[in-house]
Amino acid sequence: MIPYLARLLDFTMNNNAIPGKWKKAIVVRIYRGGDRSVVGNYRPVSLTSVVCKQMEHVIARYLRQVWEMSGWSCEGQFGFRPGYS
Repeated sequence: MIPYLARLLDFTMNNNAIPGKWKKAIVVRIYRGGDRSVVGNYRPVSLTSVVCKQMEHVIARYLRQVWEMSGWSCEGQFGFRPGYS
């Protein structure tokens, strides 16, 4: 399955074409606490394509490596950096 997924992601990146279904999300509400009739007591969560999430993870990981190797991120930046929180 992984070789097919890799080919799909490679094709998508090389052709600058993201399938339409990857761009759509199902938004569900998650109850946080308090009065259930108050809209502010819910938070939205987007359920998106697993394949799209994996592609985002690969791209983010690559960018993070490039930033670390090139010194673009300073030591004061802790957000979204593994081992710095």
